[in-house]
Amino acid sequence: MNIKVIAFDADDTLWVNEPYFRASEEKFCALMAEYASERDLERELLKVEIANLGLYGYGIKGFILSMMEAALHISGGTINAACVQEILSLGRQMLNQPIELLDGVKDVLEALKPKYRLVVATKGDLLDQERKLKKSGLTDYFHHVEVMSEKDEPNYLKLLKHLDIQPEEFLMIGNSLKSDVLPVLNIGSHAIHVPFHITWAHEQIEHSVDNERFRNIEGIREVLSML
Repeated sequence: MNIKVIAFDADDTLWVNEPYFRASEEKFCALMAEYASERDLERELLKVEIANLGLYGYGIKGFILSMMEAALHISGGTINAACVQEILSLGRQMLNQPIELLDGVKDVLEALKPKYRLVVATKGDLLDQERKLKKSGLTDYFHHVEVMSEKDEPNYLKLLKHLDIQPEEFLMIGNSLKSDVLPVLNIGSHAIHVPFHITWAHEQIEHSVDNERFRNIEGIREVLSML
C-alpha cells in the first residue's frame, strides 16, 4: 500500500458515542411505555429518524427532534409539557457527556502521525463534532477535519481532491461497514473496519465484504502491524 493519508471516523472509532444514544432511547421507551410496547416504540423512533435524515442530518439534535416527533405521533398529540421537557433534557445530557476515548486510540495516533497525514472524516452535526474533537484532546494529531452530511462516494472524492491525493493513497479506518468501508472501496481506496460492540440499525449491512483493499480487525492497535 502506498498510503499517504489515513482518515479516522470519529464516533465509536475514536471515542464512545452510540451507547449514549441507546441509553436515551431506553429512557424514551420508559417515558412512553403507556402508549406502546418497547419494540414498537423503538421501531417507530427509528422510522422517524431515518425519514428525517434528509432534513436534520445525523447527530444529537436531529435525534432529539425525531424523539419529539415520534412521541407526538405515538401519543396522538397528547404528551404533556413535562414529557417534552424530559425529552429535551435527554438531549442536553447527551450534549454534555464527557468524551471517553477508546482503548489504544492515542497510542495509534502517536505512532502514525510522524509517517502519515492524519485526518478525521466523520458525519453529523458540525458544531457537535467540533465540540467533541476539542474535548477529546486529539486535535493536534490531525492535519484536517472533514464533517460530511453523508459518507458517500461523492463526498469522499471531494475529500481526496481537497487533500490532493489519488484514491489508492487513501486509507479509511472506522466502525461502520456502510459508511466507512463500502463507499471508500467503491472509489478505489483502502479501508479497515474496527467493529464497535453497538451499531445503529441504519448503519448495518446484510452482506460480508470481500475486497483485497479491505481488512477487518478486532482492535485499533492492530492497525500498526498492518502499515
